[in-house]
Amino acid sequence: MLFDAHTHAFRALGGVPRRGIYDNMSTAVDKVGRGKERSVNLRFQAMTSHYLFEPDFCNRAAGWEKGQVEKNVQDARHRLWQSMPPFETLDALNDWLEQRCRELWAQTAHGGEPGTIADVWASEVESLMPMGRPFDGVVEHTKRVSSTCLIHFERNRYSVPASFANRPVSLRVYPNRLVAAAQGQIICEHPRIIDRTHNGPGRTIYDWRHYLAVIQRKPGALRNGAPFLELPDAFKQLQQPLLRRPGGDREMVEILALVLHHDEQAVLAAVELALEDGVPAKTHILNRLHRLIDGTPATPPAVTAPQALSLANEPRADVERYDSLRQPKETRHAS
Repeated sequence: MLFDAHTHAFRALGGVPRRGIYDNMSTAVDKVGRGKERSVNLRFQAMTSHYLFEPDFCNRAAGWEKGQVEKNVQDARHRLWQSMPPFETLDALNDWLEQRCRELWAQTAHGGEPGTIADVWASEVESLMPMGRPFDGVVEHTKRVSSTCLIHFERNRYSVPASFANRPVSLRVYPNRLVAAAQGQIICEHPRIIDRTHNGPGRTIYDWRHYLAVIQRKPGALRNGAPFLELPDAFKQLQQPLLRRPGGDREMVEILALVLHHDEQAVLAAVELALEDGVPAKTHILNRLHRLIDGTPATPPAVTAPQALSLANEPRADVERYDSLRQPKETRHAS
């Protein structure tokens, strides 16, 4: 969060200052020594080296060295949150908050310099250093995958592919996502769940694709397994008729496993077409899938017969001749 906050702050300010004044926060300082001696966190030091600015840490119990930052933040909160509309996502809230801050910059007098905060910023922005490429503020942890293919982070559980059960993986923590890596490659990615409440047991985030290797050995787990409660609608509709027939569990597993070898959207489209045709079967779905991949039309084009093959006299269907089979015939017996 600290590194992401710096990235957004430098972007909003239009550049990087040459010096930053910090409190002795644990996310930046590992140990506070005498006077100005500080043991700076290696990741924080990497960020300052990336942006090429100098961190300056305040003395202990000397809040006045930061100026009136905390008082200004406290006053700004009251002005910012007076009229706050509801937001569906955190990104929408952050976008509104940045726009609201810019509006207040244009309305609030600077105090130490003539003009508003926006006026003083406009005169100082040319002195800032260019931001350049954003710093990759990832924090990496080593986690061991449980026997149920889950890793724990911040009271929540996230699934990983079943082939990594009971094995260590590297968890890379970003502000809005978690990335699991092993054997030099990315194995999965999840949106990060941020919940400040500590009353509940936490949440479990499943990805049903991670458990395909498990249900290939145990197809019965498909019926009531928690990871498969959030299947796409097309798979859910297909599952209902398949599970009512003998061997339907195995057939459904083989259909789900198609996403390991083909594009998932193409498989879903083939399932939807099979359901429209009224043939919820693996063979028909495979036929539809290969037609979609090859670009073959679902209905063959009409064949126009050449004039030489046209019939001059079309045969007439005569079913009366079958009545002769019903008439009794003279039966001859051998003497």
